[in-house]
Amino acid sequence: MNFKIFNKKESLRLLERIKEQFGIKELKLDYGVMQNNDKIYLISKDLAKINYKELRINDIGLYFCTIMNNGIRLSIEGSQLIGKNATKNVVEISDEELKCWFNGENLVRKDIFGYVLIKNKDDFLGCGYAKEGVIINYVPKERRVKELI
Repeated sequence: MNFKIFNKKESLRLLERIKEQFGIKELKLDYGVMQNNDKIYLISKDLAKINYKELRINDIGLYFCTIMNNGIRLSIEGSQLIGKNATKNVVEISDEELKCWFNGENLVRKDIFGYVLIKNKDDFLGCGYAKEGVIINYVPKERRVKELI
């Protein structure tokens, strides 16, 4: 396994990138941070003290985000954790667009670029990548909903 537990400085650097990308003034996450390849997981601070080199583990913790070359792509849970504090790169969608988003469809939006949080009313639904007038949907197939109640 290719796990790396972030030290305090690396965790703060990650939080600063997220704060800058989404216009967050104050963000505190009281978790340990673990990286497996390009994916970032939040774990209990107690778990951060365990020696993982001797264990056979595929995944641990809450999948929080993926570090990309052009920004940070938050998971659905990551968007829910930080969304309420975001003031930048947040796209509000209608109830009709909500159905499309949960079906895995891309959304049409002009003049938006980069990774954006998708929001409907008070709910944060994940992160998409906006380019050329389209927000690309990253909701995994196994998490898509065909029919909303």
